[in-house]
Amino acid sequence: MADSQPLVQMRGIEKRFGDVVASRAVDLTLHAGEVLGLLGENGAGKTTLMNVLFGLYRPDAGEIRMGCRPVTISTPANAIALGIGMVHQHAHVVARHTIAENLLVGWPGKGIRLDHAHVRQRLAEIDAAYGLTLDPDRLAGSLSVGEKQRLEIVKALFRDARILILDEPTSVLTPQQSEGLFKAIRALKTDGVGIVYISHKLNEVRAITDRVVVMRQGAVVANLKNDGTLTNAQLAELMCGHALNPPRRAPRPAGETRLEAHSLRLGRNADRRVDLTLRSGEILGLAGVSGNGQVALAEALSGVTPVIGEIVVNGAAVLKPSPRTMAELGVAYIPEDRLGAGLIASLPLRSNMVLSRAGKPPFSRRGILDRAAIQDFARRQIEAYSIRPADSSIATGLFSGGNQQKAIVARELAFDPRVLIIAQPTRGLDVSAAELVHSELMRLREKGCAILVISDDLDEILELSDRVAVIYDGEIVADLAAEAADRGAVGLAMTAGRAVTLASTEART
Repeated sequence: MADSQPLVQMRGIEKRFGDVVASRAVDLTLHAGEVLGLLGENGAGKTTLMNVLFGLYRPDAGEIRMGCRPVTISTPANAIALGIGMVHQHAHVVARHTIAENLLVGWPGKGIRLDHAHVRQRLAEIDAAYGLTLDPDRLAGSLSVGEKQRLEIVKALFRDARILILDEPTSVLTPQQSEGLFKAIRALKTDGVGIVYISHKLNEVRAITDRVVVMRQGAVVANLKNDGTLTNAQLAELMCGHALNPPRRAPRPAGETRLEAHSLRLGRNADRRVDLTLRSGEILGLAGVSGNGQVALAEALSGVTPVIGEIVVNGAAVLKPSPRTMAELGVAYIPEDRLGAGLIASLPLRSNMVLSRAGKPPFSRRGILDRAAIQDFARRQIEAYSIRPADSSIATGLFSGGNQQKAIVARELAFDPRVLIIAQPTRGLDVSAAELVHSELMRLREKGCAILVISDDLDEILELSDRVAVIYDGEIVADLAAEAADRGAVGLAMTAGRAVTLASTEART
């Protein structure tokens, strides 16, 4: 592999956004049959560099060579024509179209008709070669998150991609789904496909890659062969520039009940109802495959959506839950959809940092905004959470996803809520930022906050939680102490529901 002609070479790539330098004279080489891990903190320039390679951004300096010749990649169409495919962290599918129709977007038809025969033939070939099975007649909207990820990869292979960029591909997958992805990656590697693998999950990077490139502040700081000697600590220190000290969950008894849910109905099934209890000084981790009712539960508990059932806070039933009512009762909510539900992309960061409290002291007095207080609060939170760039006047939508996540976490945790509902707390965060968020959750736990953590990352659930619950098809199918939560059994319960959970429960009794 190392002696072969590179599939692609990026030489001296520079990219600026105003005064912000996202890429600083970056060199990167990818060979056929190589899985290259691309690591770095949020804002280090990883995704920007790959967006240059895929034609989403034009570099300000440098060149891209494929084989022995320079190429110009000014649009994604150019990249696709050159055999480059990119699978983004969040799948882009047309929900109302079938898988076949999604694959045929932009594909020349046979006269005025779509070439369905070609789709079926290529899907069969891709399935046989890589084990990526999809039904061409199935609606894309009915796919699970893992299946949508599979469709994105198939979409690239359908167009004969020989270079595949995977951006946080397992961020929403269960352990079993991740293993399926790794199996496909190994098959692609054997077939000579070059893969760039961007991830903050260091165990995965060490397990699946041949080589690791680490970026920091827009520049490459390490280019390492993955020879089995790399450790998570080494990679994390290269990414962050300093050693990390992950927080530890110290044993402590749970306190009084802070939040209860009785017979909450989630989804269409009237017989599927949720009962839940949150106690002070306790972290309850809710595990489940995305789309099994996590969002509905979080929105019901936070007052975003009307509830069928009962919510009790501090022993008193909440008659008409609303976001304002729940906030006044000390319930904070950090949604998984940070831009859609938590932040306003067009507003400057400083405005978003006080979005839910702008009408209250110290941020306003007698109906007049105190801009100095808002600016000072934003500055302190930016410093505490290392939000980059550190300019609170920039529109929030221009920040990277990881920095947007840090902003919303910083905003809500700054006011020490009595109850915290937090969904996907570290999705898209680098190891340093994830450590900071975990430390803050532990700090709140020690102060007696009752915390519900909803995460697709099972490792995160097991690391943080005092109790682990599993939600499947709108129903809690397991609730057990963290010490009794076996990773494999919880993963199976997430994908198979009550039957597996009951079997594992019987085995323990």
